[in-house]
Amino acid sequence: MDYIYTIMSNDPLHGKTLEAILTELVHHFGWEELGAIIRINCFTSNPSINSSLKFLRKTPWARKKVEELYLRSMG
Repeated sequence: MDYIYTIMSNDPLHGKTLEAILTELVHHFGWEELGAIIRINCFTSNPSINSSLKFLRKTPWARKKVEELYLRSMG
């Protein structure tokens, strides 16, 4: 049990929700710059946290890009 906890606690995203990650990125970059960095429509066409969360939860490659950007810029 301790081994599993140690592995999980070494994950820099452990305890961070996708909503928290996205909110921090939007606050840091803004929608326009975020859409230029990660070219997906939910960031460029009428963007909102809710619509972006729906897309990111269904699209693993896009979620991975968001998480990687978060780690590079906020980590």
